[in-house]
Amino acid sequence: MVIVKSWQKIFALLMVVLLCIGCSKVPSTSYNPWAVVSLPTEAKLLDIGFTDNPKHGFLVGSNSTLLETNDGGDTWQPLNLALDDDRYRFDSVSFAGKEGWIVGEPSLLLHTTDEGRSWSRIPLSEKLPGNPIAIQALATDIAEMATDVGAIYKTTDGGKNWKAQVEAAVGVVRNLERSTDGKYVAVSAKGSFYSTWEPGQNAWVPHNRNSSRRVENMGFSQDGQMWLLARGGQVQFSDPNKPDEWLEAENPELSTSWGLLDMAYRTPNEVWVGGGSANLLVSTDGGKTWEKDRDVEEVAANFYKVVFLKPDQGFVIGDRGVLLKYQPEIAKAVPTEPAA
Repeated sequence: MVIVKSWQKIFALLMVVLLCIGCSKVPSTSYNPWAVVSLPTEAKLLDIGFTDNPKHGFLVGSNSTLLETNDGGDTWQPLNLALDDDRYRFDSVSFAGKEGWIVGEPSLLLHTTDEGRSWSRIPLSEKLPGNPIAIQALATDIAEMATDVGAIYKTTDGGKNWKAQVEAAVGVVRNLERSTDGKYVAVSAKGSFYSTWEPGQNAWVPHNRNSSRRVENMGFSQDGQMWLLARGGQVQFSDPNKPDEWLEAENPELSTSWGLLDMAYRTPNEVWVGGGSANLLVSTDGGKTWEKDRDVEEVAANFYKVVFLKPDQGFVIGDRGVLLKYQPEIAKAVPTEPAA
């Protein structure tokens, strides 16, 4: 009898938790600017990049997945590269004009100078610390590459030679982001601390996390302000007037336990955050208040990467081959509220 009552209590508690998870009090957005794009793969997609032609872009992911679009991301076709193994993980893709780069694991670097019509493999040194996981095309023949232990290299001759930008690696990282002006932030593998680096510094600068919650991801706003996502759906921004200090942490959605996984700025004030179980939030005042896009909640995916290449060109990448495309024409068609 005691055992039965104990199970009844546990069941009741579980029901309360489930009900609370489903009763988010975050206001809904007045419109949904995202369209679900059908893709010919269920591989895990990891990054997206476009050439100087906004219609021509590439998606990369696990199992040597490379998809190409010629209509701005409405439709995608798979490409097969002649590699020695089809199990490479393509982590990052980036273009500057017609020149593009792909990096992946284990230790892979691909290069194109003709908008991806042909790709060549550039050999990497066996002494390279870690595997390359991030690449940024900066200009013709110029690119910057970072590895999963925080080694950073730069080429100015189309990949023939690479010069180390930092003297020592930072250790295994869970994610690593670069700002538009060349600064980096790297979150440790366990999310227990983060490190920063900027051009001219010899080494990474470690920082303790400022709460007991594990750091999930970090990055930069368009003006260089840093953002941080911590376990349990916590969001935090650095002080715009004091870069080394942080503003008070916030929970945009207190009543849920879905984790927040990535953040991207569409404009200096409009911020989109993706998370587990198709959770997609937006703030139009730089993170002070939030709304939830409930029109995408039925998508069976975790939204783990949000990308805005331009204010009118954005994508949300989810697992199991899920991709959302931003539709600027829908956003523009929404009437604005008259001033009170």
